[in-house]
Amino acid sequence: MSYETLTLSIEGGIATITLNRPDAANALNTTMAREFSEVAIVCDQSPEVRVVVITGNGSMFSAGGDLSAFGDAGDNSPALIQQIAGDLHMGISRFTRMNAPVIAAVNGTAAGAGFSLAVSADIAISVDTAKFVMAYTNAGLSPDGSSTYFLPRRIGDRRARELMLTNRVLTAAEALDWGVVNQVVTTDELEATVAALAKKLASGPTRAFGAVKTLLNASFDNGLETQMEFESREIAAMAGSKDGQEGITAFLEKRKPTFTGE
Repeated sequence: MSYETLTLSIEGGIATITLNRPDAANALNTTMAREFSEVAIVCDQSPEVRVVVITGNGSMFSAGGDLSAFGDAGDNSPALIQQIAGDLHMGISRFTRMNAPVIAAVNGTAAGAGFSLAVSADIAISVDTAKFVMAYTNAGLSPDGSSTYFLPRRIGDRRARELMLTNRVLTAAEALDWGVVNQVVTTDELEATVAALAKKLASGPTRAFGAVKTLLNASFDNGLETQMEFESREIAAMAGSKDGQEGITAFLEKRKPTFTGE
């Protein structure tokens, strides 16, 4: 299946999504937002996909929403923005809820919705030349792309407010220190570093990874006893899964488990 504004490849259990509007800084227009939602469905529904990598083509990860398109829409800009945000949000929701871990391979600066997309991923690896900025209020806009949900959870409320209210620009090193990203590498190292992690995750217990995501996403909203009840239900379900049974058996037999994602 071909797309206008991004590419999707699936190989060895790894789905790689590349934002592909390099001449427009990989900014989100209506087509990219719609296609992002569509590839999320493909990844969510495909039993082949056990890890997802999201990256950008060119020197930018993504500049966020396409402000030129907003300007061209004139009085219709609220409807246009609602359409773009709606499609982007559906995509992010599916990536968040699917079992497969999502890696953001941040190949360059992430601004606005690009920052939001990077912070929504389960793991983020950035090049050392990247910069991170919310940027929304610079244009008189408020944040979207799940950033008001994920950013406080990743880095705390105080720092999230600072980034959103002041549009402070973080270097890659600062983003690592603040917990926005997990790892910073050189541009030459990014592809190999992400590939190694993706390969490792793709051979792991995919359903158990999904349970980790589900539990952590709910942990800020539940009380202790409620969260522990969900934990007990999830671990019991995983013990009954094929990978859970394989993991227990392999441990007892003192061998490396072979997980199939089931």
